[in-house]
Amino acid sequence: MTYLPGEEMPARVAAAQAVKALGFVPVPHISARRILSQADLAQFLSVLDEQVGIERAFVIAGDPSAPMGPYEDALAVIRSGMLDNAGIRMVGISGYPEGHPDISKAKLAQAMKDKLAALADQGRGAEIMTQFAFDAEAILSWLEQIRDEGVTAPVRVGVPGPASVKKLIRFAARCGVGASTKVMLKYGTSITRLLGTAGPERLIEDLADRIDPSRHGEVMLHFYPFGGFVDTARFINNHYGIGKA
Repeated sequence: MTYLPGEEMPARVAAAQAVKALGFVPVPHISARRILSQADLAQFLSVLDEQVGIERAFVIAGDPSAPMGPYEDALAVIRSGMLDNAGIRMVGISGYPEGHPDISKAKLAQAMKDKLAALADQGRGAEIMTQFAFDAEAILSWLEQIRDEGVTAPVRVGVPGPASVKKLIRFAARCGVGASTKVMLKYGTSITRLLGTAGPERLIEDLADRIDPSRHGEVMLHFYPFGGFVDTARFINNHYGIGKA
């Protein structure tokens, strides 16, 4: 559940409750730079623990260029000790197969290692959830690189759910993911089809054909619905649901 700017805590808790009531596992996001104070984080985690009961969380730095409170990045939240009393056993951290527009690859790699080391010292499980990507080659190369560097945590590769080509390009540009031309090429579309929609079939099929657990480790998918939650759920069920080959 995304830590949306301007959203109040009751709404975030209600979302987690709804997810759990439907039989899913709620994974609240903790956006470090959006947290106003240590007390705010403590209250958020306490209410989630008491009213929902959570075991997983996804900790990220967040979008603001400067922190709005005491936490500079995800590592600061992890090291704060604030997760200790919230029942959180598994923490997700971010990964960037196609890089980040404002952070060097070397800094991204070091940040990942530091967060994984801190979580291991605390006895918590860790998994990596990547920014959505369009390029299977970039994803596979990145997976090989982190495995060669000793990272063994499971990786949930972010893939875009079905959406309009315009929306895909807009989100890609905002996140620094590929170029508009690359998006269109990967999705088999063109400038004349910008009003159409595109899905991740090609990307998923390419990954499925080339993933090698001995080289790439444990890999799963994470779908980004871009607001189209029903369409994404329907897509997953139709293409990869129970009983599908």
